[in-house]
Amino acid sequence: MPASELWFVVPGDPGQNTGGYRYVRRLVEALAKAGISVKLTGLEGTFPKPDDFARQSLNRFLADLPDGTRVVLDGLAMGGLPEVLQRHQSRLNLMALVHHPLADENGLSEQEQAWFKHSESTALTCVGAVFTTSHYTAERLQAFGVTPARVTTALPSVDDAFFQQSPRINRHDATRPIHLLCVGHLSPRKAQHQLIQALAQLTHLNWRLRLVGSAGRATDYASGVRALVRESGLESRVEFAGELGEADVLKAYQQADLFVFPSLYEGYGMVIDEALAAGLPVLSSDGGALALTGAKPGVELYEAGNVAALATRLTRLIAEPDAVEALVAGAMQARCEIRRWSETAQDFIAGLEKGRPRNPVQFAADWLEAREPADHQARDDGLTARLAEWLTERYDCRASGSKPGAPLHIVDLGTGRGSNPVYLSPKLPVPQRWTLVEPDQTLAGIALQRVEKLDAPAVLETMVLTKDNLSTALPADADLVTSSALVDLVSEPWLSALSAAVAKRQASLLVVITYSGYFTLEPAHPFDDELRALVNAHQHREKGSGAALGPDATACLSRLMSNKGYHIQTADSPWVLTGEQASLAAMLLEGWAEAATEQQPEQANDIQSWLETRRQQLDTGALVITVSHTDLLAWPKQT
Repeated sequence: MPASELWFVVPGDPGQNTGGYRYVRRLVEALAKAGISVKLTGLEGTFPKPDDFARQSLNRFLADLPDGTRVVLDGLAMGGLPEVLQRHQSRLNLMALVHHPLADENGLSEQEQAWFKHSESTALTCVGAVFTTSHYTAERLQAFGVTPARVTTALPSVDDAFFQQSPRINRHDATRPIHLLCVGHLSPRKAQHQLIQALAQLTHLNWRLRLVGSAGRATDYASGVRALVRESGLESRVEFAGELGEADVLKAYQQADLFVFPSLYEGYGMVIDEALAAGLPVLSSDGGALALTGAKPGVELYEAGNVAALATRLTRLIAEPDAVEALVAGAMQARCEIRRWSETAQDFIAGLEKGRPRNPVQFAADWLEAREPADHQARDDGLTARLAEWLTERYDCRASGSKPGAPLHIVDLGTGRGSNPVYLSPKLPVPQRWTLVEPDQTLAGIALQRVEKLDAPAVLETMVLTKDNLSTALPADADLVTSSALVDLVSEPWLSALSAAVAKRQASLLVVITYSGYFTLEPAHPFDDELRALVNAHQHREKGSGAALGPDATACLSRLMSNKGYHIQTADSPWVLTGEQASLAAMLLEGWAEAATEQQPEQANDIQSWLETRRQQLDTGALVITVSHTDLLAWPKQT
C-alpha cells in the first residue's frame, strides 16, 4: 500500500446507517471527488471499550501500513487504545476524527467516565491533526489536552437527495393526524423514552410517531421503550420502523410533518440539517452541540432532558397549525444555507496540513543550535581544566612509550551538531583525533564540517548505540569518551554497559549538561511545582533504551564508575536564561508544557494557562529561567 494514500479507520462495518458512519462515508466520497487517494476500512472487535480482538485488529492494520502513511482514526476506534497508537505514532502520520468525546457518552458511571477521559486524552497525544464535526467538540477537546492549533472543524453536510425533496402540502389537514418523525438508533443518549413520556400526555391530540433507527445497539433500552409504549397505550400510534436504507429514510422525511429530536447530547446532530434540507420543521433538545446546530430558522429548541418542556412544545405544534407553518417557512429559508459535502471536504483538506509531522531532524537541529551558547556558558571551567591535565599526563606517558606524537583518541557520543567537540577541542592542549557518533546522518554531517574546521581529524559513526553494542562500538584505543545532554535520556542498563566499555579501555569519561531535576522561574507561579513534577515524571519515560533515568542519571553513573575504580569529580552547570536567550527560553517552555500534557492530559487547561502566562512574561522581558545541570568527570586511578 503506497504511503501517499489516506486511510479512514472506523470500528465495525463502515456501512452502518448512523450519523457518524454516514459522515465518514460521505466525506470519503467527497475527498475522492476532490482528487485525494482515500480508502475506508472497518475494524473487528468490540468498541469503544475495546476487547483483545479489537486491540489486535487495530494493531494488525497499522503494522501492515508503510512508513509515513496518513491514517485518520475515528474516535470510537482509537480512544480506548492509546497503547496501540504509541507503538506506531513515530512511523505513521496518525490523525483523529472526534465526533464527541467518549467520556461525554450518556449513562456512564463516574469510574467509566474517568477511564474514558484518561484513555482518550492519552490517545490524542499520539496523533497530529485532530478533526471534529462541530465547534462545540473542538472547544470541548481542550479539556482533553488538545490545543486549538491542532484542531480543524469540518462541519457535516447533507446529501443532494434531501434538497430534492418537496415540502409536504397541506400538512395540517384536519382529517388526518400530524406525522412526527424521529431518526436515531434507540439508545439512552437519544432519549426516545422521553419522547414517549411526553406524547403519553397528549392522547387527546391527533398524532402519529415513526421511530427510525436500529434497535440492536442497546437492546435492553430498546425493549424498555417498547414496553413504555405498551404501558402508555400508544401501540396504535407509535411505529418502530427499524434501520432503513437511504431511499426509505428519504421517503420517511417526505411523509413527515414535524421532525422531533429528544437527544440528551450530540457532537453535531446531522439529522437536524437533513430535516431542514428536506423542508421539514424541527423540534429539538439543546443537548451538547444541538444548541448550536439548532440555532437556525425552522428549528425550535427546548431544554435537554426536560420532558415537561417537550410535552408543552409538542402540544402547541400539534394543536396550532400556524405554529408549524411558521417553522416550515423557516426551514425553507435555512435549507439555502445548508452545506454540501464538497465544502466539508475542502475544510478537511486544509486541516491535513496540521497532520504533517514536523521534520524531526530539522527540529533537533534548531533545538541544538539554540541551546549551544547556553550549554557552553554553563560548563564548569575547573572540570575542563582537570580533564586537560589528565589528558596531558596520558599524552606525555604515551610519548615516552611506543607511540610518540600519536594524537589522543576522543569519542563523542550523540554528537548532534558537534557542540561538545567545538567547545572542548580548543581547550585541550594535546593532539586530538575525534570519532563522532550520531545516528542521524544530517546532524552528523554538520558536526563533521564544524570539527574539521578546528584542524582536528575526525571520522563519523552513524549508528544507534545500544547497551548490547556499546562494548564493540567504542574504538578500542579510545582515550576519552564524552557526551553532552545525553545520559538523562538513557536507562541504567545502558549506563552500565557504557561504564564497562570505558573501564575496559581505561579511558576517561566526561558527561556534561545532564539535567539534575530542578528548574526555577522568576517570578514564581502557583503551578510551577506541579509542572516541574510532571516534567520530571515524563523524563523517566521510555526514550528508546528502556525507562530513562532522567534526573537520576548523574548519581547512577557516578556509582557505576566508582565501582570500576575511577576518580569522580562533579560540578554544577546551570542555564540562566533571560530575555537575551528568548528563543531558547520559548522552546524550553513549549517543551515543558508538551511533556507535562503528555504526562497528565487531564491538567491540560492548567498547563496551557501556565504557558500563556510565561510566554507573556518572556515577551516583556520579565522572566528569568534557571535550569540545573550537572557535569561529571571520571578518570581511572591508574593510567
